[in-house]
Amino acid sequence: MIFGSTPLGQAVGAILAHSVNSGGVRMKKGRKLTADDVAALAKVGVGEVIAARLEADDVDEDTAANAIAKACGGTGARLQAAFTGRCNLYADGPGVMVLDPVRVDRMNRIHEAITIATLAPDEAVEAGQMLATVKIIPFAAPREAVDEAIAIAAKDGAPLLDIAPYRARRAGLIMTTLAGTKTKVLDKTAAVLRDRLQRLGSTLAHQQCCPHAATDVAAAVTAQLARGLDPILIFGASAITDRRDEVPAGIVAAGGVIEHFGMPVDPGNLLLLAGKDETAVIGLPGCARSPKLNGFDWVLQRLLADRPVGRGEITAMGAGGLLKEIPSRPQLRAGDIIEGAPKAPRIAALILAAGQSRRMGAANKLLAEIDGKAMLARVVEAAQASQISEIVAVTGHQSETVAEALSAYGVGCVHNPDFADGLSTSLQAGIGALGGAIDGAIDGVIILLGDMPRISPGHIDRLIAAFSPVEGRAICVPTFQGKRGNPVLFAARFFLEMTTVGGDSGGKHLIGQHEDDLVEVVMEDDAIFLDVDTPDALTAIRAAPFDLIQ
Repeated sequence: MIFGSTPLGQAVGAILAHSVNSGGVRMKKGRKLTADDVAALAKVGVGEVIAARLEADDVDEDTAANAIAKACGGTGARLQAAFTGRCNLYADGPGVMVLDPVRVDRMNRIHEAITIATLAPDEAVEAGQMLATVKIIPFAAPREAVDEAIAIAAKDGAPLLDIAPYRARRAGLIMTTLAGTKTKVLDKTAAVLRDRLQRLGSTLAHQQCCPHAATDVAAAVTAQLARGLDPILIFGASAITDRRDEVPAGIVAAGGVIEHFGMPVDPGNLLLLAGKDETAVIGLPGCARSPKLNGFDWVLQRLLADRPVGRGEITAMGAGGLLKEIPSRPQLRAGDIIEGAPKAPRIAALILAAGQSRRMGAANKLLAEIDGKAMLARVVEAAQASQISEIVAVTGHQSETVAEALSAYGVGCVHNPDFADGLSTSLQAGIGALGGAIDGAIDGVIILLGDMPRISPGHIDRLIAAFSPVEGRAICVPTFQGKRGNPVLFAARFFLEMTTVGGDSGGKHLIGQHEDDLVEVVMEDDAIFLDVDTPDALTAIRAAPFDLIQ
């Protein structure tokens, strides 16, 4: 890669390393300069730019990041398209992270242009949580290094990371009692454990109490084994102090085997790991009566995800095993989710379908068929096939007919009675109808026009991949050959402002007011310009069939 001061005569195809703002021309860093860009810069007197020029053995940052991340991801890992050289992998569902840290280290030592950061091995994850990020240090990586990273990530056909999903189990609970044991303590203990299991997709199928004596524990374990319960969890009225204590002695009397007593995790030191044939039997530490994170959580998560849990795994938990509450590590409570964990952005789609389409004549253009499907239906299908999490359509003109057409797709509709007053009224009605607009359940919204049938899931997903308000990319605008088009993605912090715009400008006013929060997202075709406003435009698009999924 050639980097540095670049004369305009050599700048076509180069990537701006620093933004340019001169004579009314603004171009942000990362922009791949076109001939028109170079001409515009020359016109205002710019003679050279700081830029990067790729050579024959370079792989551009997005292509490299996509290829490496794709090789890393296995079962349960979903890839998001790369943007500015970063490609993230997200969990499709809850489970436990399965990772080879040795290969991660090897990949990070290949070349300084290639980096990968992941969660820790065996970490519990939720659906949508970020698992790993591959970042190419701008603006390209050597092809040889990229090929080596891919080979390591997919070594012997085993991906670098997987998600082991939780398998639903029917667990049993035994609580021993002594004189003076209070019923409310037992009830609270069972409730906390029930909640723990439910959050991991399992149930507490049976619970019982027995005296705190080895013979009684043995009888209770035998009864729960006969019920087919797994795992069997035992809360002792008194903490286990030795592997020959009442609870472990009862497990052995029932035919069980003690695998390990104690663990290098605090809280959670006094956990007892045992088993009978294929059934796990666990003597629980007293801290497991609390919903706070403790060593038992780590063991339970691995058990329910069918991950190995034995003496070796438990004794290896010491590094990172200090779980006592400190300000930098808030602990999980009953019913909590993992707050602060990086997650895939939750983006809603607002499909504007209220216009009168005066230039099309009497017919409603949104219902006009293109290759056997209504124009509006193609926009809906593109949104549904993308990473959009919620879809709302705004109707107005011929609202009943349009709503009926949308009903087959299960898309929610809101009617805009003021549709004749301009696009902004539909924007206001739609923002107000988004389910997560008020409670923070969505991070942004992409405004889709119902008369742009060539917009594909690929266009939408590329905008979502670019979205990162934290990094200054709160408004994502698609471009082709340097010109801006639609749809546009706005961060949730603009929702209130979007409800105050007027006339037919839609979100254009916001784009002009917030250029510093905007990123231009380069697309590979001109679909972002093509809206069908006239009979001639409809005829033209019907004559040029296209594939919906891109």
